[in-house]
Formats: sequence, C-alpha cells, structure tokens
Amino acid sequence: MTEIPEHLLKRSQARKAGNDAAAASAPATNPATTSAGGQSTVPAVAAPKAPAVPAGPPPPKPDIPVVAAYKARKKIPVWAMVTLSILPLWAFMYILALRPQPVKASGPLGVGAEVYGKNCAGCHGAEGAGVAGGAYGFVDGDAMKTFPHIEDQIRWVYLGTAEYSAANITIPGDPNREGGPHVTGANGQMPGQKALQSQAEILGAVCDVRYALGGIAEEGEEFELWCSEESPVWVALETSAATFDNLHTVVADKGIMEIGSVPKAGSPAGE
Repeated sequence: MTEIPEHLLKRSQARKAGNDAAAASAPATNPATTSAGGQSTVPAVAAPKAPAVPAGPPPPKPDIPVVAAYKARKKIPVWAMVTLSILPLWAFMYILALRPQPVKASGPLGVGAEVYGKNCAGCHGAEGAGVAGGAYGFVDGDAMKTFPHIEDQIRWVYLGTAEYSAANITIPGDPNREGGPHVTGANGQMPGQKALQSQAEILGAVCDVRYALGGIAEEGEEFELWCSEESPVWVALETSAATFDNLHTVVADKGIMEIGSVPKAGSPAGE
C-alpha cells in the first residue's frame, strides 16, 4: 500500500473544510444548482410583466380634396353675416322711401272722403260709379250735370227723398238736364243726412262727390268758394258761424243761393 504524503493529506482536509463553511453560509432561498459540468449555477428570476396599454382609435381618414379646400377657405365673419341678412329689408325700406307718398286731402275734401266712405259708398259704390238699378253714379262729372248749382245738391243730401216726396218736389236738380232730369224716388231712396252728419260734413261729402269722385279739376270759382281748404263757406260752417238757413246772408258778398231747411225745386243751369 502506498502511503499518502502528509502535506497532501492536510491540503485535502483544508479544502473540504472550506467547502463545508461556504455551504453553511449560503442563503436557503437561493440554493445553488449544479450544471452538467459540475459548476454551481443560480436559477434565473422572471422579470415583472408591463401593464397592458389599450389600443387607441384608428387615425382619421384624410379629407377628400373638395372638403379640404372648403375647410381651408376663409370663413365669413359673424358680423358680416348679420349685415348681409338685413340687406333685403334695407333695400325694401329704401325703395319704399323713394315712392311718392299720396297727399292726404284736408279741409272739405279730406272730411268729405271720410264721410262718403262710411255713409255713401254702400249705395253709390266705393269709386262713385253707382249701382245698376240702384243709386246714381257721380263719375265723369255726372253730379254737376244733375246739380249745376251746388246749393241744390247740398239741400238734397241734407233733406233726402222722403222730405222731397212729402213736399211734392219731383225734380231736385236741373229740370233741363241733358238725357233727362233725375226724378225724386225714381232710382232708390236717398236718406236725409241732417240727423246723421254735421252741416260742414255734408258740404265735404258733396265736394268729394263733385270733384274727387266726379273727376272734375279742383279749380274755378265754385271750388274756391265751397270746397278749397280756404273756402269761406267751409270755415263758416265748420266754426258754426253760419248754418244752411243763414249762410247766404253770412257770406252775402259771394252771391250764393239760399240752401235753407225745406225742399225746393232745382234750378236750371245758367241761372
């Protein structure tokens, strides 16, 4: 038997003692494993997983060229849109302002137009054309043909058919009228206005019938005396300075006929 030298035996013992100490001091939670080559290895620790991030919406599709051009062009400011929206109204008001406004008549004609519209148009027509088989018309100066003297027409309107019939007055106007005179009650009943209108309003209605509806020029001696805004007869009746009974004396210098308050036969033209 071969004897092992003492120095080799001591070396072996010392190595064994060092390995035992190393094994005793190694942590229990990380045990070493031996690979196929006899070497000690440490098992790998798995890395923590990163939290999952949800996927976002897909990117929008690019606009087609027409839409892109629309979005890129300059927009009209809000104040400009408001201005443009009121342009039609402004244009309408401008045109309306340029239109000549009708001149509203005043004096006898202004009052007379209102009286006629409320009290006479229902029988004689809104434009004074008359009604077939009914009330007479006034167009084309017909009222002046029937009553060449305005005093006769005023008296007729003031008293009406009933009082003329009661007084046996058959022709209230011109007895020589071209085409024949108008006979009392032959073409409907004329209601007397003395209880319905003032005497100034009756004068106004007669002026409206003779000139505005009759189509006669607003000029001449009769118009200035009876129907103009400065008419002395109108002023006397409007201010109650005169009545139909005394008008011919209040304005005696004008040479007018007496109207009075009783029926009278009409006067022929020229008298």
